Amino acid sequence: MNADEVASYLERNPGFFEEKAELLSRIYLPHPHGGRAIALADRQVLTLREKYREMEAKFAELIRFGEENDAIGERMHRLCIALLPAPGLHEFFSVLHYNLREDFAVPHAALRVWGSARTQAGGERGEFGPCSEELKSYAAGLAQPLCGANTRTEAAAWFGEAAPHVRSTALMPLREPGAAGAEGACIGLLALGSEDAARFYPDMGTLYLKRLGEMVSAGLARFLL
Repeated sequence: MNADEVASYLERNPGFFEEKAELLSRIYLPHPHGGRAIALADRQVLTLREKYREMEAKFAELIRFGEENDAIGERMHRLCIALLPAPGLHEFFSVLHYNLREDFAVPHAALRVWGSARTQAGGERGEFGPCSEELKSYAAGLAQPLCGANTRTEAAAWFGEAAPHVRSTALMPLREPGAAGAEGACIGLLALGSEDAARFYPDMGTLYLKRLGEMVSAGLARFLL
C-alpha cells in the first residue's frame, strides 16, 4: 500500500485507532519545531494548540475591528447630532470642519458645491468656488468614495497651503437625496487629506466614508434644495 491508500483506508475506518489504541503509544513523528521525535498523541496536542492560538489571534483581531467600528460609529453619531441644529450654511460648514479635525483627526478637509441656483446663498465662501466641468463629471461618476495617494488633482488644490504636504486623500461625491433613498444628481465633492500616506489607501473600507458623504449631502439639502 502506498501513502494515499493508507490515508484513504484510515478515512474510511475512523475506528481503526480505537481498535489498535496501543499503536498511538508506539508511533513517533518529528517535532514541528525541532528535530526530536514525539508521540503521535503529543503531536496532535501540539497541532490543536497551534490551531487554538490561530483562532485566538483571529478572535482578538475581530474584537479590535469591532471596537474600532464602535468608536467610528460613535463619532459619526456625534457629528450628526452637531450638524442637525446648524441654523445656516456658515454654521453647518464650521461644525463639519471642526468635527472632522478634532473628533476624526482629519487635519485637512475641503468641499465644493455646485449645480444649484441657490448656491448663491453661500456668498463668497470657498465651498462655492469655481470647479471645472471635468471635475464635476468625475465626481458624478464616483459610485463609492475614492481613497489613495495624493495625485495633485484639482480637488487636492483645495487644501491651500497644506496641499504640497498632503500624501493621501479620500474623495466623496455629494448627491441630492433622491426618492425612496435613491441617489440624485451630484451636487458637490468632499475631500479629506492627510500627511500620512497610509491614512487613506486604495483597498481600505469605505462604508463610513460613504455614510459621511450621505450625511453631508442630506445636511446641505436643508439649505440648497
